Amino acid sequence: MELLGRPIDETETERRLRALVARNAQAGNGVIDLLNLVGGRAEGLLDRLPPSLRARLNETTEEALRRAAEMAHRSRGVVGDQPGWMARALTTSMGAVGGIGGLPTALAELPITVTVLLRAIQDVAVENGFDPSEPAVRFDSVQVFGAAGPLERDDGANLGFLGSRMTVTGPALNALIARVAPRLAAVLGQKLAAQTVPILGAAAGAATNYAYTRYYQDMAQVHFGLRRLAIDAGRDHSALCAEFRAMAQSTPGRVS
Repeated sequence: MELLGRPIDETETERRLRALVARNAQAGNGVIDLLNLVGGRAEGLLDRLPPSLRARLNETTEEALRRAAEMAHRSRGVVGDQPGWMARALTTSMGAVGGIGGLPTALAELPITVTVLLRAIQDVAVENGFDPSEPAVRFDSVQVFGAAGPLERDDGANLGFLGSRMTVTGPALNALIARVAPRLAAVLGQKLAAQTVPILGAAAGAATNYAYTRYYQDMAQVHFGLRRLAIDAGRDHSALCAEFRAMAQSTPGRVS
């Protein structure tokens, strides 16, 4: 991606940086509201899943993510770029179907949801002027799943998912998937548990998928927004991320 024209000035750079910090701070609020609806807490959700499922959740997630990385890429040759609301509508409907039959249907829906989430992240990359067919952008799209998750509130250590990009090769992408999968597994485990709350069924499944899709779209806007801003401002990306972290850690709200 080449810089076109003169770099933007410091005032505009700071304005856009603060907008990204604000977006990061509000991400996940919908999931917190959902937890209040289902009467649960983040730390207790995984305990609702059967022990056998919790034991294989990492492996299941890693396999789903590997398939999603390929399917999301292939789908771009069939279905063009989509607005953000369409991905949320699709995952919401899938969540409703998954919630009807409890855990078995929620598990069957999970790999499809991961693919749609990754495709939605790639669409955000396009919004910011990047080409998702480029290996580096595909790498970055998977890296967004390294965010802490919508239920985490921490000291900012999880902003590490914004770090520098390693050399992009097939083995590097596989290594990234293996590294991201345990964190994503915890997030998806929480989603599954919330999605299978008795009585609420399809409504809980639809609301859960909507909230999680919105969260990862917000994280993608932060991730690719920072890369776009570094280009437009003629700034070093790593230095800009460091400035973002400092601002985010001093901003009330969630820090991913």
